[in-house]
Amino acid sequence: MRMASRSLPVSSSLLFLAAASTANAGGIMLYEYATDNVGLANAGAAARAQGPSTIARNPAGLAFLTGTQISGGLQVAQGHLSVDEDAGSLAGDDSGQILEWAPGASFFVSRAVNQSLSLGFGLYGDFGLAVEYDEQWSGRYFIQDASIMGVSLVPSMAWRLDEQWSVGLGLRAVYGALDTRVAVDNNPFGAGAFADGQLHYKGDDWGYGANLGIIHQPRAGTRIGLNYTTEVDLEFEDRLSIDNLRPAVASQLEARGILGAPLRIDMSIPQTVTLSLYQRLDAQWALLASAGWQDWSEFGRVGIELDADNPVSATSDRDYQDTWHLAIGSQYQATPVLLWQAGLAYDSSAVADSDRTFDTPMGESWRLATGISYAFERAAQLNLDYALVWLGDMPVAQSKGVGERIRTSGEFANAAIHVLSGSVTWRY
Repeated sequence: MRMASRSLPVSSSLLFLAAASTANAGGIMLYEYATDNVGLANAGAAARAQGPSTIARNPAGLAFLTGTQISGGLQVAQGHLSVDEDAGSLAGDDSGQILEWAPGASFFVSRAVNQSLSLGFGLYGDFGLAVEYDEQWSGRYFIQDASIMGVSLVPSMAWRLDEQWSVGLGLRAVYGALDTRVAVDNNPFGAGAFADGQLHYKGDDWGYGANLGIIHQPRAGTRIGLNYTTEVDLEFEDRLSIDNLRPAVASQLEARGILGAPLRIDMSIPQTVTLSLYQRLDAQWALLASAGWQDWSEFGRVGIELDADNPVSATSDRDYQDTWHLAIGSQYQATPVLLWQAGLAYDSSAVADSDRTFDTPMGESWRLATGISYAFERAAQLNLDYALVWLGDMPVAQSKGVGERIRTSGEFANAAIHVLSGSVTWRY
């Protein structure tokens, strides 16, 4: 959505921009979605076709599964993310750990209807993040807490064209939810002793897209997979909720229909392309690799529309850039019932250091992952996996207000996220 700006009175435009600044709260594409993919850092994800969770990374993989298979998983992510503020930052408390514990879950089922046709369904969350700062921290006028979540429901099918080629299609319905809070400065010129106000925005929406995939198996033990996921557009709408405003400002905004006016925020979950290789080396070892592209530049362009007495619309461009993903991994069949796997991955940053904001603690990342799969019997397999997502040091600085009086800067030092996942697959 592209919208041209109109003019606003100064007082209301400041509040409008405060709302717009929270539109991208913590967005991130996840390879960790409570499956054995966690232990491979996404290596080989679009080619290996080793269970019904292939629906999430390449539905064409359903054609390589036999019978009926059901997989369910749980995971938890715990972050080491806090801001070391510079000396010149606005007075306030420390940020605290902004990502404590984030749970996740997944469910997949597949059914081989005949030698050519396979069907499946997936329910998983592979998009989103939540951050929660201390209420009175020095950057409270930029963000206090925010979460964005995307949960996908994906009915899928795959066709086995011949011994070498299969194609797949998944129709993706995404439930998205956005929730964010930011403090409002009731003393914009540095004079006065009014307590902070607070802006709160909460919206949800359904968006739709597709997963398209193809797998080529030139010979037994070698698979090459290519997967494309379309962009998914989400349109959040909620009434602009601002509490504890300075009385004079509140009266002015209420008279102009700003308070309680509907605010619509449009954003897009990025489209992606992934190319993967699965190569079995011998009876015990297999090599896996992936390369991918994600369209974060489109995610960075957010449409905002405030339906007040004098409607306002704009497009906020946060200068995001597309990202690249590289991963390599291996699997080792240690015994007939025990499989060990490991992976290493790199993702480029969607933001330059100068464009990073406190509501989007994103940067280049390294993943180091490992896991085991244990077959209790022919029909059941338990997967336990761990991934370290290393973000390192990410500098950040923001300023706003008259003469940029409100300023907070520093860095997310030694930032990291730990993910622990467990899943079970039953085969019938």
